[in-house]
Amino acid sequence: MGTLTSFKSLLKQGPARKGLIICLALLFLDQVSKHIVLIQISETERVQVLPILDFILIWNTGISYGLFDSSGMVGRIILSVLGLLITLFLLVQMARSTGKWERLGYCLIIGGAIGNIIDRVIYGGVIDFISFHYENYYWYVFNLADVWISLGVITILLDSFLLSGKTPDGV
Repeated sequence: MGTLTSFKSLLKQGPARKGLIICLALLFLDQVSKHIVLIQISETERVQVLPILDFILIWNTGISYGLFDSSGMVGRIILSVLGLLITLFLLVQMARSTGKWERLGYCLIIGGAIGNIIDRVIYGGVIDFISFHYENYYWYVFNLADVWISLGVITILLDSFLLSGKTPDGV
């Protein structure tokens, strides 16, 4: 019980509270973008946005790059619970972090992870729709949550290796 109380007090502090607001804003942007795709694009449609960018609705029932397909209910539950546990761990790390860049990195990962967990729980798979390509060479299809997660990892790594956590508090 003491750990939960200390975690709650951490979240009441200014930087951690700001971090939660950032997480929620990122989650909101991710979910709105996916909702728009669901109502605007059918599963067989490809919408060209730029010569190198298409929007196409893809259901990812696995994890990164479609690995470990979990289209069955058991796999869906396992991935969702695992995602929630990892997200809770990251939330604690975000609340404890002392540098603004490190905290921002955790916020990006948390906002993206929750967005993908929501998809998996509601729809049985993650909604991916952003497809970059050059002529007939296609990269994998992803969503904003994936962008947030990737940027979060990069931010934490840069903070760790280049800034050495010496950034002032503030996010």
